[in-house]
Order: sequence, then structure tokens, then C-alpha cells
Amino acid sequence: MDLQVLMFHQDDPTKCTAAKLVKFGMARQVRKTSQKSIVLNPFSEEFLLKSNCINLTSIVAIDCSWEFAQKMFFKGFSGVSRKLPPLLAGNPVNYAKTGKLTTAEAIAGALYIIGLTDLATSILNKFKWGHTFYDLNRDLLLDYSKASKHEEIIQIAQDYGLTI
Repeated sequence: MDLQVLMFHQDDPTKCTAAKLVKFGMARQVRKTSQKSIVLNPFSEEFLLKSNCINLTSIVAIDCSWEFAQKMFFKGFSGVSRKLPPLLAGNPVNYAKTGKLTTAEAIAGALYIIGLTDLATSILNKFKWGHTFYDLNRDLLLDYSKASKHEEIIQIAQDYGLTI
């Protein structure tokens, strides 16, 4: 799976997880998305499911400030737009907040859900707090990876007491 980031450079570059992934060669920076990509979009109507990855070659994370996120995600990116199910942030800035993930957490979460656990773990290992994300979400990620329908994701989140 080709990991890509579309960066808008709106945050502190020293804390940018997308930049770190690019620096270490784990993702590559792109200027546009392609039709063969899953675009991680927190405002999408559909959740990411393992079955979404058939015939798709990349995962694209849009790296922007949460302050401008809603505006940025309505720019009409090509590809298959999917949101992650509710997950808890493990990063120090948004620790345990639902859905306030860094770019690295979003990519790792997507990789766990689609079954690429070794790649997800290698991404999280680049960050001191990476194991925290996994520890907080281990059971959720396993359950989400088994879901085959949108309704199952909703039920799993409700079972864990998370709101959609």
C-alpha cells in the first residue's frame, strides 16, 4: 500500500507527524489525489472498511490544522473518500479525545483496519507516544477490522461507549 500525504503546512513543522513520515520515507508527499486512492476524510459519509481497499493502491492523508479542517476537506479530492471510525488520540496534544488524531495516527488506524498491522506498527514506532495510540484503541481496531458494513461500525462504537 502506497502511503501518501497532501500537506497544507498549517501547523508547527517541528510537530508535524506527516512531515516526519515523509522524512523517514514511510509516506510520500503528493500535490493531488488519484482515483485509485482512499482519501482519509473525517467528514465523509462512509466509514473505512477492509473491503474498501479492493483495487485501490494508496491511502492519502490530508495534513492540515484541525482549525481549518472542515474548510480543507470540502475541496473535492479525487479518490474514495472514507472516514475512520471513532478512535482515541494517543498524541500528547489531544490525548484520549475521540477523533482528534494526528496524520500518523490516522494512517496507522487505517492500516490496522485494513489488515496491514505490521506497517501500522512501524509508523507508530516513529513516535514516543505511538504505542499509546495502539494501547488505547487495540480492541477497537481489531473489532473495526472485522466489520463488513457501515452499521457494524456504528454498533461497535456504541458498544464501546463512543459517539459517532
